[in-house]
Amino acid sequence: MTNKNALSSFNDEVVINKIYEIRRQKVMLDSDLAELYQVETKRLNEQVRRNPDRFPEDFMFQLTENEWKNLKSQIATSSWGGRRKLPFVFTEHGVLMLSSVLNSSQAIQVNIQIVRIFTRLRKLLNEHSELKLEITDIKKHLQNHDKNIELVFTYLDELTEKKAAPRRRIGFKPDNL
Repeated sequence: MTNKNALSSFNDEVVINKIYEIRRQKVMLDSDLAELYQVETKRLNEQVRRNPDRFPEDFMFQLTENEWKNLKSQIATSSWGGRRKLPFVFTEHGVLMLSSVLNSSQAIQVNIQIVRIFTRLRKLLNEHSELKLEITDIKKHLQNHDKNIELVFTYLDELTEKKAAPRRRIGFKPDNL
């Protein structure tokens, strides 16, 4: 019952709003994860430093000064006070690995929810890509149709501009002609 109470303090939308795209990867900030896990950021990073083999570069990386400035401007974070070090960010796999170093039921429940959200985001991205391909295909067809219609109008213009040559009558001809 305590797991459900702990999880009810945030919903999927809160978690989704804490997922950012950096270096073409979906990531979460160490401070956001610490908040969700209900631990101090310092303690979360401490556990990560104690287990460096579990967090290779594709699971977790530290932001550059530039990336941090850009991210702060996106999330409207005050530059007053706050962090002394650049934050770490965790990819989906890094978030999964965090549950193995943070052995609390809260961490496990939060990880389950985060992984489900990452999975849904990936599925939406795939569907979006498929739609994009279909739209591109439709555009190609429309451009082809436009060219064909333009050609038809060109032929019609040529036909209407041609002067009809006097035609010789065929059939019964009266003598006076």
